Amino acid sequence: MSETNPLAAGLFSKVEEQIERTLHLISLIPADKLEWKPQPDSFRLCEVLGHLLECLAGFCAALYVAKPNELSHFVSLRDLTVNHCCGIEEARERIGGYLGCINQGFALITDSDLSNSIPTVFVPTGETLLVVLLNNLEHLINHKHQLFSYLKMLGIGVMTADLYRLK
Repeated sequence: MSETNPLAAGLFSKVEEQIERTLHLISLIPADKLEWKPQPDSFRLCEVLGHLLECLAGFCAALYVAKPNELSHFVSLRDLTVNHCCGIEEARERIGGYLGCINQGFALITDSDLSNSIPTVFVPTGETLLVVLLNNLEHLINHKHQLFSYLKMLGIGVMTADLYRLK
């Protein structure tokens, strides 16, 4: 993919990096803290995990809309629960499954596909696939940072290297 579609490959690399760093942060969660939340009106830690699943489902939805014939099996992803109190192992397994689907989708995306307009829930008239994927990446990064902040508040010694793949 990278030689003939360097933009799609580069974007996938960043998505993959963010998912890998998210999985790393999840591995640092103390199992007895899943019900913890920093303030009364905040997400519990287990709900952050469930919301991270929604972030990844968004990538799959965008890729499906871009390539519905090739990714028709993605329709079954709609049946999976997101935005729920999610355990650590469930989060790891489900994120791995979403990563596999995202990988399949990006394997079909060309650089020219990124400029195609696709309808979304938020913009029914459509936005470019690139913008939709970047919006999903931003969503994932924001909630990855939320998880990072929760871990910091719990006294887990997380640092910059836990957020980024340092080269």
